[in-house]
Amino acid sequence: MADNKKQVEAITSMEEDFAQWYTDVVKKAELVDYTSVKGCMVFKPAGYAIWELIQKQLDARFKETGVENVYLPMFIPESLLEKEKDHVEGFAPEVAWVTQGGLQPLSEKMCVRPTSETLFCDFYKNDVHSYRDLPKVYNQWCSVVRWEKETRPFLRSREFLWQEGHTIHATAEEAEERTVQMLNLYADFCEQVLAIPVVKGQKTEKEKFAGAEATYTIEALMHDGKALQSGTSHNFGDGFAKAFDITFADKDNTLKHPFQTSWGMTTRLIGAIIMVHGDNDGLVLPPLVAPTQICIIPIQQKKEGVLDKAYELRDMLKKNFRVKVDDTDKTPGFKFAEAEMRGYPIRIEIGPKDIEAGKCVICRRDTREKIEVNLDALETEVPAILEKIQKEMLERARTHRDAHTYTAATKEEFKNAFNTKAGFVKAMWCGCRECEDAIKEELSVTSRCIPFEQETIADTCVWCGKPAKKMLYWGRAY
Repeated sequence: MADNKKQVEAITSMEEDFAQWYTDVVKKAELVDYTSVKGCMVFKPAGYAIWELIQKQLDARFKETGVENVYLPMFIPESLLEKEKDHVEGFAPEVAWVTQGGLQPLSEKMCVRPTSETLFCDFYKNDVHSYRDLPKVYNQWCSVVRWEKETRPFLRSREFLWQEGHTIHATAEEAEERTVQMLNLYADFCEQVLAIPVVKGQKTEKEKFAGAEATYTIEALMHDGKALQSGTSHNFGDGFAKAFDITFADKDNTLKHPFQTSWGMTTRLIGAIIMVHGDNDGLVLPPLVAPTQICIIPIQQKKEGVLDKAYELRDMLKKNFRVKVDDTDKTPGFKFAEAEMRGYPIRIEIGPKDIEAGKCVICRRDTREKIEVNLDALETEVPAILEKIQKEMLERARTHRDAHTYTAATKEEFKNAFNTKAGFVKAMWCGCRECEDAIKEELSVTSRCIPFEQETIADTCVWCGKPAKKMLYWGRAY
């Protein structure tokens, strides 16, 4: 058991130091590793496998709505980037530039894509001519580069993986419908697959995407009470089309500018999974994105028949689930701790006495509950337990979020909430940028979203006392 104790003690308690706890889990569970490329990370197999499962399930949902995958270049000429003024100004501080090709300086420097709106516009200009060409509903899976000053695995790195959807439509109504449709798809995905509840709403003018008419967002609450923007969907109106001179011949034979959207999710979702569900023993993975859903641990595996039975159970279960047998020579205690660290939703313990009795023990990672199951009932019990884990993880996360969501009707209540508690605070806002700036300056708090489901907490702005226009979610964020 000494090895078992050593394994667990390697993680800092989240109550002691949440940031260090997060780093310990990421490293100890072997999700990523640091590199000699500052601000960039290696996705190790365990971490990349989670992304693959996210990608596979998200991609399937996209395609159900008519999305097609494409791939565009990773380099953007400076002249192309500068065609949309607000867009280039929004990204300028984070752009990485290429100025030389081989041994020769480039005639025009190129940026490594921070996002691909300008490239899609350049593509659409030559591909869209008539209303018959519309809509085009595209997505690409790729990496992007943003020269962040401070980085943290999954949450913020200079190169990260994501998907970016880009669509173009004949009417403003179609574009708005697609923008909201994708936001709802993201929210459903987070709740149904990642077991993470979210708040849906619109970003303020201050916080919206550079060049967008409107940005919609889903906001999740981490275990430490900080918010994480988990997906965004942007309505560009016809602003990009005008900047890039994209036109199409409509049904009335007049030239018109089309309307565009973009929407994206990134590998920061893995960080969200860690910070919403993890505990002081490591990862707790929702079954639908767990690379290993079931870990079978043979007890006294050197005894005749034990390993054979473990392999037999694996072969039976792997038809429907992602299963592994831990047949290493480590002690059972170490194996239990390692299975917990890596977040396997369930582990199955099987030893000589269990085999003789025709049973095994299933241990749930999320609750530590141990369930004795007859071997001949395993095929029906396992899916039921995994489904229950998935459902209850969402319920617990929602309970935590709701318990850490507060309301403030006055400036004193607002300041007190952020000075003494951690979580979302719902409060009224006058709509003025000055109040947003002042709140951020004094409290290090930002507006997270204007929720679609509005409430009236007070008649006046929580900060300046002027008549209120909207209720906002406020929070400290990653």
